[in-house]
Amino acid sequence: MSLADLSAPRRDYSYGFLDEFAMRELRRRTLKAVAIPGYQVPYASRELPIARGWGTGGLQVTLSLVGPNDVVKVIDQGADDSVNAANLRRFIARMTGVQTTTDALQATVIQSRHRVPEERLREGQTLVLQVPDPEPLRRVQPQMALSREMHADADYALIWLNLYEQLVRHHTYTGGASYPVMVQGRYLMSPSPIPRWDTPKLHQAAHLTLLSAGREKRLYAVPPYTDVRPLEFDDVPFEVERQIGRICAQTGARQQFMNEIPQGDGSTRYELSDTGYAEKLARISRGEALEPGPTYYDEGNFYHEGFLRAERRAE
Repeated sequence: MSLADLSAPRRDYSYGFLDEFAMRELRRRTLKAVAIPGYQVPYASRELPIARGWGTGGLQVTLSLVGPNDVVKVIDQGADDSVNAANLRRFIARMTGVQTTTDALQATVIQSRHRVPEERLREGQTLVLQVPDPEPLRRVQPQMALSREMHADADYALIWLNLYEQLVRHHTYTGGASYPVMVQGRYLMSPSPIPRWDTPKLHQAAHLTLLSAGREKRLYAVPPYTDVRPLEFDDVPFEVERQIGRICAQTGARQQFMNEIPQGDGSTRYELSDTGYAEKLARISRGEALEPGPTYYDEGNFYHEGFLRAERRAE
């Protein structure tokens, strides 16, 4: 037996690009985040061949999770074909050899920048959300040490005061993306810059949601079937963005989250933000034998009846 027989074949990179110590740490930190829903777990964010702020946090978590039998979907603001989504998807496939898809129901791991797919995710699926700013208290307490104390004491009076000031000045909640939520009645959490339309999708969801900020070196999680409730006063309920009257120009879909595209004549064209779902509807309209999965909203009502109190007020 020669030395060449005993040596391993040459590899330019470790599986999943990250070294085994980084993989081990990320998995341990992820387990802690799942065990304490909404709690921000620090980790040693590694250098990657993309700049921080472009999805390194989500990418590290995805690379630490995927195996050869996984199917990965990557979306950016709902689109599968954007430059950021295409580059991340190509990198993940090259470093792990996994299959990729644009169908949210076929994927086992979905990495997303600021959107949750329209079709309901199921048990066994993992949604990885990229997060630029994981601290929901930063707008009211910029000092990190003090914000950590506030989380430890569950002292969220300042964020409630901030919401009250919004109502006094503007008669409505002015926060759009990153609307603060309470996880399992304990930790205040920033749900990534997802639109308010997507915020209720985290409540009692069947899938696991992992949120990671590479630049801030923090990750946190929402385990399956966990309560995630947006902050709201008893007499002023939380509301999602209204999509009434908006029709997708490509598929004819209604009551889903739309992109507004200004036209040269001053009008506005609407298209489904979730391009994977839009592609599926377009293929069905062409006569293909496909069946889309149920969505989180039916005629604008969230599938957990009674969760959105604004629906009851509008009736």
